[in-house]
Amino acid sequence: MSKPRDDRQKDLLRPSLDQVIDMRHPLVRLAQQIDWSFLDKRFSSVCRAGSGQPPLPTRLVAGLLILKHMHNLSDEALCARWVENPYFQYFCGEQVFRHELIFDRSSLTRWRQRLGEEQLQALIQESLSVAHKLGALATKDLERVVVDTTVQPKAIAHPTDARLLHRAIDKLARLARREGVVLRQSYVRVAKRAAIMVGRYSHAHQFRRMRRALKFLRTRLGRLIRDIRRKIAGNPALEEVFEPLLTLATQVRWQDQRQRGRKVYSLHAPEVECIGKGKAHAPYEFGCKVSITTPVTSPKGGQFVLHAKALHGNPYDGHTLGPVVADTERLTGVEAKRIHVDKGYRGHNHPNKFRVWISGQVQRVTSPIRREMKRRAAVEPVIGHVKSDHRMDRNYLKGREGDRINPVLAAAGFNFHLLLRWIEELLRALFSAILRAALWVPKPV
Repeated sequence: MSKPRDDRQKDLLRPSLDQVIDMRHPLVRLAQQIDWSFLDKRFSSVCRAGSGQPPLPTRLVAGLLILKHMHNLSDEALCARWVENPYFQYFCGEQVFRHELIFDRSSLTRWRQRLGEEQLQALIQESLSVAHKLGALATKDLERVVVDTTVQPKAIAHPTDARLLHRAIDKLARLARREGVVLRQSYVRVAKRAAIMVGRYSHAHQFRRMRRALKFLRTRLGRLIRDIRRKIAGNPALEEVFEPLLTLATQVRWQDQRQRGRKVYSLHAPEVECIGKGKAHAPYEFGCKVSITTPVTSPKGGQFVLHAKALHGNPYDGHTLGPVVADTERLTGVEAKRIHVDKGYRGHNHPNKFRVWISGQVQRVTSPIRREMKRRAAVEPVIGHVKSDHRMDRNYLKGREGDRINPVLAAAGFNFHLLLRWIEELLRALFSAILRAALWVPKPV
């Protein structure tokens, strides 16, 4: 595969996009402010020169990823909007209006997997650069930050023992049918009935019958596992195909509700962790922990996200502060002089403990720092908007790599949304100033 190149040019038989659209539109102004060459350098670094068809232009890929998370669109909805919206096409670097897709929807998935978390951080970096250039973010706003954690839920059903056991039986039976392994009995029909009855018995508070139905499911799953292992013994190809699912099914069969340590909460996403943040409406959430960093000040353009990172393994918040602040400083290029956190960060591992202020702290607190500590909660609405409006509330990307990619793209989409709003305000102020100047009439002397 060769390096990506952008050889798009104007069509003599079609009008160019800049003659069709309003060049004062905020999305057009935002496209003119972004340094696409910087993103091209970062994105093209993952491609190696070689034979084969060149990948999509990097501006097209970067523009699609920004628009997807800025407007909270799925891949399918993004492709549909791109065909019918000339401003989307101009933002992605098109010269003339395209009446059909010039890329396949699966290209977005392959580019996300190819780039990974490290290269996609360039989108956050460029959003902060544009904000600084437009006056929406000052250097002093990067020196005093707030760090907090939240949970990024995974796109899985609520895990219950009956559902996991039934899904394990169903998946093993389907895999055996696809691979041509003849089973003594698949138990799919009786397992479905037993899983339904577990829910009914639980709702009726008939817990003895519920436990009996669960034991029935565990017994049938054990029979199915042993039957498959006997049938594929001595066949290395089949053993390699069945081993991941058999391992998960065995773990599901033997895990207990009260057991400590690693558990399986989903068969299609075994990396999911159970995290309790003390919320009354959601005592437990299933996904991975994410760290969010924002300014503690009040920037003109809004509370931009300075850094976002997925934290696997459900670590203690205080043990993540040092690496998170170091990554933030490397991303922004500005040293953090004051770091405000909540009480969940007590016993943190930041190398300079005198730069960290924990909410409720009394020692070394001056009047300016007390005012900043009152603004620590400003990170909470930012987390809410990133989750509800920019696709971090339910992560559909696959695997641990998808868990790491989604927060970065959601943070970049949130930042570019703030920039779009800031450009609209600048244009509104400019037009009102022009209108006032046009209507001003000097008084007669």
